[in-house]
Amino acid sequence: MAAIDCGTNSIRLLVADLPDPSAGPDAPLVDLSRRMEIVRLGQGVDKTGRLAPEAIERTRVALASYAAEIDTLGVDRVRMCATSASRDASNAGDFRAMVERTLGVAPEVVTGDEEARLSFTGAVRGLPADALEPYLVIDIGGGSTEFVVGTRVGGVEAAISMDIGCVRMTERHLLGDPPGLDQIAAAQADITVAVDRALEAVPGRQAATLVGLAGSVTTVVAIAEGLTEYEPERIHHARVSYGAVAEVTADLLAKTREQRLAIPVMHPGRADVIGAGALVLRTIMERAGMSTVVASEHDILDGIAWSLQ
Repeated sequence: MAAIDCGTNSIRLLVADLPDPSAGPDAPLVDLSRRMEIVRLGQGVDKTGRLAPEAIERTRVALASYAAEIDTLGVDRVRMCATSASRDASNAGDFRAMVERTLGVAPEVVTGDEEARLSFTGAVRGLPADALEPYLVIDIGGGSTEFVVGTRVGGVEAAISMDIGCVRMTERHLLGDPPGLDQIAAAQADITVAVDRALEAVPGRQAATLVGLAGSVTTVVAIAEGLTEYEPERIHHARVSYGAVAEVTADLLAKTREQRLAIPVMHPGRADVIGAGALVLRTIMERAGMSTVVASEHDILDGIAWSLQ
């Protein structure tokens, strides 16, 4: 099967086989291909309410490459989910038409609740035994952040999506290079209000383990771990302290974009928004009282794939 996750900042592809049923309930997907492109589909959407034509075109180019790989690998089933940016846009029909022409499959513009549930499904399979339940899973995307509380067996107990993604917060508040203290304070205040609402709704403060998903989290963890190159196998299920996250966040917010680009593990398409993503993660840990976060390389993309079984 092929799963495609089209978010506010990136578009990702997973082509995988389901594990053999005899392998047991915790057996992982058999990956054939994982790809990611930064296309910034949500460029300016928080301000304009529309998807920019150049952003749709960047997404089309990436999607055409994915469609070619899907055809080459002989995929049987395809599901593409589009999230925050395409939920918000008044011209989402243009995006949908482009996807159908390019991929041959209509995108599903999933609700925040469905996005949260798919993220949870992808994240909790294979968590180590020392990751105690219940889990608070957070998926920090470009346009929104999903908060999900649940257990491995019982599944999702509560979920909510808040509009505090790294692209949205950067475009709304962190306009300086580097951002000024007043800009950081404004972003912090905005994020704190949303995080407190989310933690009351799910409720996140009762969780035993915080699990963090998506590029903002994995990049912060890679920096905290001192990696000289991005190594998914070392990031997956790494546990990082609040102190380390706070230190990395402060450092990222103090750097210029060019200085962030020089960090060995930094994806070029993430350098301008990583400060906001780190700030969201730090604020969640503060407000939820979490001393550590467990990073996961498996997320909504894996959840989409599992939904095809």
